[in-house]
Amino acid sequence: MERFWKLSGEKINLIEHTFDPAKGAPVFTEKGKYVTRGWTEWTQGFQYGSALLQFDATGDQNFLKIGRDNTLHKMAPHLTHTGVHDHGFNNVSTYGNLLRLIEEEKIEAVEWEKNFYQLALKVSGAVQAMRWTSTQNGGFIYSFNGPHSLFVDTIRSCRALVVSHGLGHMLQGENDKRISLIQRAIQHILSTVRYSIYYGKGRDSYDIAGRTAHEIIFNTNDGNYRCPNSQQGYTGFSTWTRGLAWAICGLGETLEILDQIEESDYSDIISKTELISELTIAAKATAEFYLANTPTDGIPYWDTAAPNLSKIGNYLNEKSNPYNAFEPIDSSAACIAAQGFIRIGNFLKSTEPTTSDRYLLTGMQLANALFSDPYLSTDSGHQGLILHAIYHQPNGWDYLPDPTKAPYGESCMWGDYHARELALLLQRMQKGERYYSFYNCISK
Repeated sequence: MERFWKLSGEKINLIEHTFDPAKGAPVFTEKGKYVTRGWTEWTQGFQYGSALLQFDATGDQNFLKIGRDNTLHKMAPHLTHTGVHDHGFNNVSTYGNLLRLIEEEKIEAVEWEKNFYQLALKVSGAVQAMRWTSTQNGGFIYSFNGPHSLFVDTIRSCRALVVSHGLGHMLQGENDKRISLIQRAIQHILSTVRYSIYYGKGRDSYDIAGRTAHEIIFNTNDGNYRCPNSQQGYTGFSTWTRGLAWAICGLGETLEILDQIEESDYSDIISKTELISELTIAAKATAEFYLANTPTDGIPYWDTAAPNLSKIGNYLNEKSNPYNAFEPIDSSAACIAAQGFIRIGNFLKSTEPTTSDRYLLTGMQLANALFSDPYLSTDSGHQGLILHAIYHQPNGWDYLPDPTKAPYGESCMWGDYHARELALLLQRMQKGERYYSFYNCISK
């Protein structure tokens, strides 16, 4: 852990002193240097949120200043960005972490500063909830692709709605209609569980229990489900492993906080008992699929049906090989999934101790692999923290250091941020400190 946080701090400072924010948000590295990718600016919150996690873990005030000042001066446009589904990524990682640090009494703040973060989070959750498509049995926050599109990623961006609701806010619509943010969050999570995740019940010819589809397409005229699809995975009938990881992480995080939310706030949608049951089934299904379709160190290839995996050999019974000639590894998926395994494991402690132990050990094994060679970046000139991540294999966006091999050796902002969240979660557990949760920003 000490080595991890030392390297992490060096990377944050390196980016802060050399990256030009006028070009956009840093997304992934090319030749070890962070570059932008003008799709959506969904990674800026991870950049400044990383500095806040670094302060949390080490107490170094320099990182608090980086995170606090940049949040104040650069993150405001993200609060009212109506064109993306990424509010939980950008705003809970910055304003949310700052408010959490105040509530945990890790930083001192005058009342207006606390109120400022609270107002930012209230606005963010309500703006995110405006991207709404109604379906036959609920609805979902639609992706930047348009109102027909449900992304599996967005299960974790629901944090924005949950926090805003926890702060006592709601969305006010036409004719002053009051729209519950927690009900929209629950409806979105249920849509993800029911459509993005498979359970081996014959839904289609590729219905394997626990697999996920990156995108689900709906008919917006009548709210009916149409088909699975994928933007960053190989196909809609295969499993993009980062999407699988988002599901694992989002499910674990949601299960943990349900006891802190009044059932009456969402009981018009579903009872607490039924909700926990449905989310637990989904969490275990996705976790088991991950375990069955990942190399022995737990670091996955980018898609479980990537077309050239068969050329690698017995890849599921060996450690991951980021230097292979056929298909890239996505270490960022492991960074995200590891935290999910730990959270699901902690949730199941009292009801399913054997499964709980297995998931907790899985999360720790993933951390051990990610924080070691060849995944932890020890090169002082490389701005990334966790190596061998990719962004978009179908679009060919990732840098190829060797044209005879799959992309390797680079990092991404979401992978680095989630590695830091993973490390902070484990450090607090190890030291017996207050359990790390995004919902700690809500005063109790």
